[in-house]
This record gives sequence, structure tokens and C-alpha cells, in this order.
Amino acid sequence: MQIAKARGAYVVATASPEKLDFARSLGADEVIDYTKDDFVDKAHDIDLVLEMFGGDHAQRSLKVLKAGGVLVSLLDVSDTTKAEAKAQDIRVERMSVVPDRAGLVELGKLIEAKKLAAHVAKAFPLEEAGAAHAFLATRPIGKVVLTA
Repeated sequence: MQIAKARGAYVVATASPEKLDFARSLGADEVIDYTKDDFVDKAHDIDLVLEMFGGDHAQRSLKVLKAGGVLVSLLDVSDTTKAEAKAQDIRVERMSVVPDRAGLVELGKLIEAKKLAAHVAKAFPLEEAGAAHAFLATRPIGKVVLTA
């Protein structure tokens, strides 16, 4: 969300009730509580969806994208969803992050400009990696960090 906002995007996000305010703090212009509302009923004419959950989310996301829009998924998208997207003039892209110098420099610029910040829920010493993993099960708001 922070990167999208830094690039001038209007951001619509979905979140659980306990993470609604956090999503707003990251720059979301609209936040949909997915435990109360279906994003398909709330979002319309979207240019780009970043889909990271799998299941039927990719296919359902096609319903909120406008013609010429883009579905970017962190996971594989089914051939059925790809065919449906093509029929609706929606492009499907799979994204995986491979760090490179140019990208890291851009992230550094956003950090310096105070447009990108890491939100750490809790830091653990490396020797407490098991406790850090257990803490992740509590669904913390922010990142869990291991320190040397």
C-alpha cells in the first residue's frame, strides 16, 4: 500500500477488523472489512488488483476490474481464470520479487522521503526463532524480525 500511495494510486484494501486502522495508516483510501462485506460488492472499476491469497480470489477479483485492468497475482492463476480475464480484456501477470540494485535504490528513496516504513510488531533474537514462529500464529500487526 505504501508503495502504491507513493506512486499516486488510490488504494482500496481488504482487512480483518483488527487490521482496519493499520491498513489506513499504511495509506489505504478505502478499507473493506472482509468479515462483514464482500469486496466484489464494494469495489468497482478497479485498474489493478494485487491478489495474494489464492483460492477463488483471483477469479472473483476479475469482477471488480475494469476492461484494460490488470490482475497481478503472487500465486499461479488457473487457466480458467486466465481465459475469463482475456475475454474481459483484463491482463493477468504473476509477480515474484527478485531484489535488484535499481529496485532497492528506489525503495531507499521512498524510505528517505518518509513514504515507506517497516512496521515491526516484535523482534526476537535469532536463538528464539521458535518463539518468533509461534508469535506469527497470533497474526500480529506488522513484521516479526529476527536479530543476530
